[in-house]
Amino acid sequence: MTQARESLLDILSQQVRGEIDHWIVKYPADKKQSAVMAALRIVQDDNKGFLDTQLMNAVAEYLEMPRIAVYEVATFYSMYEHKPVGRHKICVCNSISCLLNGSVEILEHLQERLGVKLGEVTVDGKFSIKEVECLGACVGAPAMMIGNQYYEKLTPERIDKILAELE
Repeated sequence: MTQARESLLDILSQQVRGEIDHWIVKYPADKKQSAVMAALRIVQDDNKGFLDTQLMNAVAEYLEMPRIAVYEVATFYSMYEHKPVGRHKICVCNSISCLLNGSVEILEHLQERLGVKLGEVTVDGKFSIKEVECLGACVGAPAMMIGNQYYEKLTPERIDKILAELE
């Protein structure tokens, strides 16, 4: 193993490697690159919610795949972030069901309440807001997701209560 490769792999902690290995074993031995989405999520979570080039390169080395293939995955899917996000990343759905049920107003309320625009992080680092495609929660529109928690049938009052519980 070359020293450059060793130093890239050193970026990944033993815990992160173990979590990635948990996913690698789910695929045939010669197809470990199939764990790339899980690996990127694990690395992103370990890095306060975002990926940088060095981390993506480390994933590529660990999974023995071309860097460009990792970049393609990391830039295609909206769940991967490439700049810092708040401790609570608020994802507001912009699908047609949510739009028809008030997601524009919900988004405006969040931006006003938190004092940030889409893609920005509050000064205290607690919150960031992102507009996303369908969350698959059409029956409860308008909807948002914070972390792994879904919130449906949103109103400005309900959002204020949710945010107060997170602060």
